[in-house]
Amino acid sequence: MSVFTAADHAHMAHALRLAERGLYSTTPNPRVGCVIVKDGQVVGEGWHARAGEAHAEVHALRAAGERACGATAYVTLEPCSHHGRTPPCANALIGSGVARVVAAMRDPNPQVSGGGLTLLTLAGIQVEVGVLEAAARELNIGFIARMTRGRPWLRVKTASSLDGRTALLNGESKWITGAAARADVQAWRARACAILTGVGTVLADDPRMNVRDLDTPRQPLKIIVDSRLSTPPTAQILYDGALIVDAVDDPVKRAALEAAGAEVLCIPGPNGRVGLAALIGELGRRGLNEIHVEAGATLNGALLDAGLVDEWIAYLAPLVLGDAARGVFALPPLGDMANRLPFKLLDSRQIGGDLRLTLRPA
Repeated sequence: MSVFTAADHAHMAHALRLAERGLYSTTPNPRVGCVIVKDGQVVGEGWHARAGEAHAEVHALRAAGERACGATAYVTLEPCSHHGRTPPCANALIGSGVARVVAAMRDPNPQVSGGGLTLLTLAGIQVEVGVLEAAARELNIGFIARMTRGRPWLRVKTASSLDGRTALLNGESKWITGAAARADVQAWRARACAILTGVGTVLADDPRMNVRDLDTPRQPLKIIVDSRLSTPPTAQILYDGALIVDAVDDPVKRAALEAAGAEVLCIPGPNGRVGLAALIGELGRRGLNEIHVEAGATLNGALLDAGLVDEWIAYLAPLVLGDAARGVFALPPLGDMANRLPFKLLDSRQIGGDLRLTLRPA
């Protein structure tokens, strides 16, 4: 088992900060950073910016030049060993003459997993894995989910009162949380590959569901769960394209929505509703790593009941809306407490005047 030094931790932390620069742009690829260190000094660094462009190791090696020979390369993910849209990074490291490679974690991609490390070892390079692995996994949690189980990481965001209400009985919900919390949501949207909502939200609020007031090189795909194609072709969410998923196809409605720029996909499930598990599987096949859900209680509840929710970002405003107001998750009644759905609290912090909780199913 490797024993890592304080310097190893510091340099990998630097590499992780570099990787975060690709937080909004690398999809479908993972976010990766690399630091080249020689005689205790950083001689090269780089990060992966977007798919199809050079990987982090290549940028760092270019910056280091001849100084890479005999150096240590710190990389947040196992260097790739296969030819994709770019050549293998393991070969680039071997060719540079680095003496040691420290990776935060193995690559979960079956095309790579262990292959890059093996190539480096066979070339006589000292290889060590595992420093700051937990942080590296969190940074690429969606990529890992897609590679290991075939579907993306599903993150549900809700904004509610202290008594768990998201809107008044008449549907009014602007605004439960304050400006700081609403701005914080934009970062969650921006890092996601897609934003998923239900047709009820589209009809009630006519939202754009885009990233606002945040510098991002791309907008996430918008996905609407709409069993009977009730989305109006004039809906704002369609302005820059969307994927609409129905359960009962209607050629006339489909043609109108396609003319408005939407892609329409029929995935029928039980009771005339969209097959949610099949939908999430399809999104994985399309290379989507993280799905951000902003929906009403019906879709939220259906996703939770189907066991598809991986994370819940809950914003709580210090106010009470009362028992008649709308809830967060519409779920079948529980017969006893043994059937409750427990979550574990990972983080809690104040955002402006509101509280943000980060939870995952226990």
